[in-house]
This record gives sequence, structure tokens and C-alpha cells, in this order.
Amino acid sequence: MADETPAQNPPMAAAPPPPTSATVTDSESPAVLEKQDPSPPSHVPAVSVSVTESASTTIAENEEQAPPPEPAALEPDSSDKGSGKEELPPTPPPQAVESESEPPAVTEAPKEENPPAPAAEAVVISESESQQPPAPPQQEVVTESESLAAMMEKEETGAPAEPTAAGTTTTTTTTTTTSAQEEVAAAVEEKKVPQSLGSFKEESNKEADLSDSERKALEELKQLVREAIDSNLFNSKSKSEENPEKEKKQESKEVSIWGIPLLKDERSDVILLKFLRARDFKAKDAFVMIKNTIRWRKEFGIDELLDEDLGDDMEKVVFMHGQDKEGHPVCYNVYGEFQNKELYQKAFSDEEKRMKFLRWRIQLLEKSIRKLDFSPGGVSTIFQVSDLKNSPGPGKKELRLATKQALQVLQDNYPEFVAKQVFINVPWWYLAFYTMISPFMTQRTKSKFVIALPSKSAETLFKYIPPEQVPIQYGGLSVDYCDCNPEFSDADPATEMTVKPGTKQTVEITIFELTSKRFSFVPIMNVRSNGKNFSLQKCILVWEIRVVGWEVSYGAEFVPDAKDSYAVIIQKPTKMTAKDEPVVSQSFKVGELGKVLLTVDNPTSKKKKLLYRFKVKPFCD
Repeated sequence: MADETPAQNPPMAAAPPPPTSATVTDSESPAVLEKQDPSPPSHVPAVSVSVTESASTTIAENEEQAPPPEPAALEPDSSDKGSGKEELPPTPPPQAVESESEPPAVTEAPKEENPPAPAAEAVVISESESQQPPAPPQQEVVTESESLAAMMEKEETGAPAEPTAAGTTTTTTTTTTTSAQEEVAAAVEEKKVPQSLGSFKEESNKEADLSDSERKALEELKQLVREAIDSNLFNSKSKSEENPEKEKKQESKEVSIWGIPLLKDERSDVILLKFLRARDFKAKDAFVMIKNTIRWRKEFGIDELLDEDLGDDMEKVVFMHGQDKEGHPVCYNVYGEFQNKELYQKAFSDEEKRMKFLRWRIQLLEKSIRKLDFSPGGVSTIFQVSDLKNSPGPGKKELRLATKQALQVLQDNYPEFVAKQVFINVPWWYLAFYTMISPFMTQRTKSKFVIALPSKSAETLFKYIPPEQVPIQYGGLSVDYCDCNPEFSDADPATEMTVKPGTKQTVEITIFELTSKRFSFVPIMNVRSNGKNFSLQKCILVWEIRVVGWEVSYGAEFVPDAKDSYAVIIQKPTKMTAKDEPVVSQSFKVGELGKVLLTVDNPTSKKKKLLYRFKVKPFCD
């Protein structure tokens, strides 16, 4: 599948590992997560984290069907060859539908005798939330104990997550019986959603993991490439070589694609496998594709393009930022930037400008590809995110022409570079365009697409990308780090949880002991050991907290362990709105044992995503 990839990956700031690891403790309290550091640094307090959720109301959540988008830029799949339908809008389609509902109350739709064939087969993630009447006196309480990673995996696969010994949280949820009318409504709504087809899983590039037929196809393709190199076939018919000396120099026996010499080492196998997968492991078809790609790269002047200065006007349209959970670099395509009329005219108003835009986009893609690891066990694909918020509509003729041209180039010359394609902030009216293009997309292509409506965009990104790696404008914690934000970086992991409608969530960060290499300080201000007195060391607790979209109340306080001490209000409960700063950064100087309580009260009828992370720093007077 041809992919788009912008240029520079922002440098990842190295950060010390979190001061604690997590273990599970069971108690009668709603939820407890304790984090203990097996080998804490000198004079740094050991802490535990406890998450408590109190539920007052329960909201029934109905799934909605989401439409696919018409991408304004470049996300084609090389496995989809032109089918004589080039006049269709080059809309990137969706994939299998993923339904998310609260585990306690799930209503399944009855099967139809003759269900209509779904027009869209992308992962559609949508949300329709309505307020349910107050919970009756008799309620069923379900307690689950599972790790954060397990919970995320459960949302991804639908399978129950296994509790782990580390990083475990316990949540308490309250459910009520769904009325008969609500069950019928849920069933009708579920019928509208296409059936799930499963999500694409990237294949291994290791030769040992290939099937016999795939290994045979690879050997056949290598033989064809070897014969072509020996006969100098790849260096013939080049229209771009006007310098005889340069042309003579290039008529060597070495041929490279994306900086990887073909047949020189095992990285070449990864390149050849991309072409084979794009052509269903038909060696002769893959060879023709390779030959055409090498010829196109010479005619397009790829080597010269890498050094061209094409300006930075489009840097906000496409950019690289962070990595997903599997280590793929993430490329963001922001189509809403083309609402800027001046930028739109500069990119698409005539053929010359459309070609310049294409060259700029290919340049970004080439630079990004050359940063990938083409070893058999390395990362050789890119995670694509396409933001369709305020994306220009289908009436933009110039945009359709540019997209069509780009898709053709990418699908023919950049096979299998997309690991996953996630569309966020998808408008409903894109469904019509997906319906048109869907019949011409392969099952492999469809399985790579995930579609999320605006209400589910941040939650969907968190399924694949750690919250600390997601840009702040998309609901995460990642910003361009500088002197104004020295405490945290993309390397500092964050914890994600859900605050259900009408519930209050409390995160307890407990300072329960202070340690050094030689001594474990007990909870008193002075300890005598080996004839010497040691004082309790002060520390500074620093944290970041974010509720995506806010519209909740947030407060923080420190509660000392000593009975004769008073609680300290760090921030009184304050109503936070969507217009407030997306991330709250705070710190507190701890001089005695106790706990910091971060409380989020969600009075709305929608569930909220809560993110937080913290670190403990020694305090020096």
C-alpha cells in the first residue's frame, strides 16, 4: 500500500524511567493501584497510586455508524491497481467496524434473514450517548481487576484481559437493567453498522516466517532481479540522464531503491517482499512493478529531489510526530489546513502548482522512508493519521485532480508502506464517497483502515499510540518540548483511564516511605541507625493531568498520614471547560508522609478520557 510520510521526526527527549513499578493490592476500597520501586534512587520517596471511582449514574451508550472520508492527499495502496475507474474521487475508505460498549450491559442485535451487504468495511468507531434514568436502589456491582495494557488490548480485540502482576488498576462500575424500548433501539442501531472483518496484522519479513510458496516466490523474484542487474536492464530507457559521465557511472551493477542496494544484503529481501505482497506473491508481476518503479524514480529525478528546497508552506499539512505502540513512526495529515484559501490556491490552482505540491509530498515521503529500518525484524512501515476536521468537500475540483494524481503515483511506486491508516474527525457525509470507492478496494486495503467520528477520535488514537506520544491538539500530552515545559517528555509514560458519566474518579499518589541505598526510612521524622541520625528527606511531587474535552470539576489536595496534621488544598475543586488549558501541570513540596489526591468529577452524560503522569524529584533547600 502506498503511503505518505512527512519528513523530519522530532527528536525524542530522553527521560529517566518512572520511579515506580506497579503491583496489585486487593481491599474493600473501590480501587487500588500500588506502585513500588524495587530499587528506588537514593533519597527518593516510594509512592503508590490508588484509583477510586464512585458511580452515581449509569449511561447507556449506543454505537453509531461512521462514514468514510475522501482524503485530500495521499494514502493509496499499491495492491489496488487501476481498474479503469480513475474518474472516481480518490477517497480513502474505511475498514471493519468496531463496536464499543460497556461490558456490564451489552445488547446484541438480532440477525436479519437476508442482511444487506455492507458498503463500508472499515473499522468504524462512533459514539452516541444518552442519559439514562437514575439508577434504581438495587444495582449490580461488577469489579474488574486488569492492567492498563490489558484493558487497552481488551478494547482492541474484544477479548477479556488477563490481570497482571504489575501496572494493575481496579475499577468499580455500576449497571442497571436496560428497558425493553432501549433494547429495541439498540438492536435497530446495531443493524446499521457493517460487520467486523478484523484488523490488519503486519506480516513478518523474516525468511523463516514465510510460507513455502512465499519463500519460493521470493527466490524467483530475486533471480529475475539478478538477471536484470547483470544485463543492465534497470539502467536502460532513462530519460532523465543527460550527463554522459553521470549516466556511465550509474551503469554499474548496483541498483538501489530508497537507499537500499538490491540483492546486497537481507534488507533487500524486505524491499522485494513489499512488491511481492502488492502483487499477491506473483513474482513476474512484482518484477514488472519493480522495473517500472526504478524507471519512474529516474524520470521523476528522486535523487535530485531529495536536495531541492521546496519551501515550508505545507509543514502544517503533513508532519511526523512520535511513534505508535509497535514503534512505527506516525505521520499526521491535516486536511483542514486547506480551508485556508491562500494555501489552497498555492497548492492546487493550476497544473504547475499541483506538480510542485506532488514533488513536495514525495520529497517528504522519501526522507521519511530513508529513516526506516529495513532489517527483517525492523520497522519498515508508517502509521498514518488523517485528520478530516474541516476538510474541503468533494466539490473542490482542483483537489480531486491532485489527489487522483498523487494516488496513482503512490500506489504504483510505494507499495506496502502503511502499517495502519486511521481517519479521525470523520464527517458523516463521507459515507457516500466511500460507498463509491469501496468495491474497488481489496480486503487487505480495507483491513488497514480505521474510521473514528469526532467524539471518538482521541480514544481511537490511544488504542494505537501511547497518550504521551499523541500531540496535544489531538487529546494527548505531547508538545514541542522547550524550556517552558522541562519536567516531562514523550519518554515519560502516562496512565489512561475512563471517567464514566455521573461518576467521580480519584487518583491517590501516596508517599509511603523514603529510601536510600543503605536505609529504609520509617514514617517518623528522625531515624537513628549505626549511631547516626537521619532526617526524613523532602521531595517534590510533579504531575500532569488532562481530561480530554474537560467539562468536569478538578481538584487536588495533600492528606498527611499523621493524625494531628491538616490536609493542604493544592487546588480547590474547579469547573474546567473546553476553553481552559488542555493540560494542567502542578507540583507540591512533600515534607511528611501522606498522599496527594487528584479528583475528577464528571457530571456530564458522556464518558471522559483521563490522562495523568507524575514523577518525584528530590528537594534541595
